[in-house]
Amino acid sequence: MVFTAARNGMQCVRIAAKGMALSASCRLFHEDRRPPVASQPETSPYLMIRNAIISQELPPRAQLVESALAKKYNVSRTPIREALRRLETEGLVERYGSRMQVREYRPEEMLDLYEVRTFLEEAAAKTAALRHNTDMDLMLIDRAHQAMVTLDFDAATPAELAAANRTFHERIWAASHSAALLDLLDRILVHFIRYPGTTLSTRERWDRVLKEHEELLVAIRARNAEEAGRIASAHMDEAKNIRIQMYIDAQEISPPRLG
Repeated sequence: MVFTAARNGMQCVRIAAKGMALSASCRLFHEDRRPPVASQPETSPYLMIRNAIISQELPPRAQLVESALAKKYNVSRTPIREALRRLETEGLVERYGSRMQVREYRPEEMLDLYEVRTFLEEAAAKTAALRHNTDMDLMLIDRAHQAMVTLDFDAATPAELAAANRTFHERIWAASHSAALLDLLDRILVHFIRYPGTTLSTRERWDRVLKEHEELLVAIRARNAEEAGRIASAHMDEAKNIRIQMYIDAQEISPPRLG
């Protein structure tokens, strides 16, 4: 599962975030990671099935039959089998008896997802503050921020709002120059994309996000790693609280018991 992979890599991420050299075990962790999704050919069975799951072309509980998928994507069953195994480790598909199916949403996992992502976003912000080494890094983050500022909130769809926000975060990830962080964040992000709705659906929240992004950019530009990490962590905590309330309002989950 993505949670296990993320937790196993957290110690290495902590080391990287401090600008320290990776130990032999951390280098081994990184070398053992599969190629990042972005480096996969667009026609790879893994990426095509993954994208179909994310886009809901293959909805939760959809049956994944190797022979049917091989025919659909015009490949043999071997790469389909390998793709399904990889997607299973990422938590996107699951075994149901002897069959494979698209994994259902599990709202109760939401807190775990946010815990992991909050840690990773904090690490990415800190590392970006320490490692951004060209004006290009800052320019790309600023350009993503300005794209959000100029976006017409009232005319934009929820998907467009979420996509603009993801681009800003991805620019910070890239500025960290940490392949391990990029890999882990990519793995966790796909689960957030699959959740319905967006935490950015109100004007009040959108304006607050713009302010937080501006503050985060200032901290990264000033190489203030601790401040950047604090802002990123608080930013994700707020998103978590809104997401929990969204599920409560939709009566999809009961209020979490925190005591």
